[in-house]
Amino acid sequence: MVQEAFKGEFYQKVDSKARVSIPAQMRRILEQGDPPDAERTRPRIVMIYGAGGKHAQCYSMAGARRLYATIYSHEEGSELRDDLEIAFVSRSVDVEVDDDGRIVLPPKVRQRMGVTADDLAKGFSATFSGKLDRFEIWKSETYDAETSDIDSVNPDIRRRLTPPKP
Repeated sequence: MVQEAFKGEFYQKVDSKARVSIPAQMRRILEQGDPPDAERTRPRIVMIYGAGGKHAQCYSMAGARRLYATIYSHEEGSELRDDLEIAFVSRSVDVEVDDDGRIVLPPKVRQRMGVTADDLAKGFSATFSGKLDRFEIWKSETYDAETSDIDSVNPDIRRRLTPPKP
């Protein structure tokens, strides 16, 4: 069964307190992946800032559990598992979505994104980029610079998109 996917590109304003609104389409998927219970009513996001790149990878709680299952499948104590645990577990933070659909970007996430004190003081734009089971948050100017030539990266990309075998 295919689950709802994070998709699209959204440019959102980040204020001087590092607050940013999560696009409504993405918020709905986060809510499905972390339904309310007796202890909390707001969805959470697992924000990973240690996996490389100039962005944070963001998972719903259900998506993070699938990621962790993959990491658990590797032998405990192996170099690969240790590296995965550092990149995806140690260098991550859970962030709660507030009642207005916003999050506060944590300092380590802002650092990974290349946000300066001046950016924060003036406010800046963040890009939310859908990646099926997760989304990424970038500083918009970095995202635009790194994705501006997407059409020229691989002109035969459509030929490579073939449906999976049942």
